[in-house]
Amino acid sequence: MNKLLAALVAGLFATVTFAASHAGAPMAAASGAKPAAAATAADAKADSKAMKADAKADKKAAKATEKAEKKAAKATAKSEKKAAEAKKDKAVAAADAKKDTAAAKADAKKDAAK
Repeated sequence: MNKLLAALVAGLFATVTFAASHAGAPMAAASGAKPAAAATAADAKADSKAMKADAKADKKAAKATEKAEKKAAKATAKSEKKAAEAKKDKAVAAADAKKDTAAAKADAKKDAAK
């Protein structure tokens, strides 16, 4: 009778253990469901980090491009201003030369008239 009782208890114990292993919570890690989910979460996290890094790099590149364009525009404006100043200086020098020539001719005429 002890053997029969022991067999019943062992069978009951085996049934309860088997049922608990397929209930989900206690043995879920053994079934391989969580590692796959963890791997998916890790992939999603890595993708998120990569996307953030790409966005940061794009933002940095756009900022550098904008800075370079501003610098180029400033340099162009500066060179145009220098060219305009040089043209103005040349015109002033030409006007001064004409004025000096006219004054010299007037002085020469005045001296000739004496």
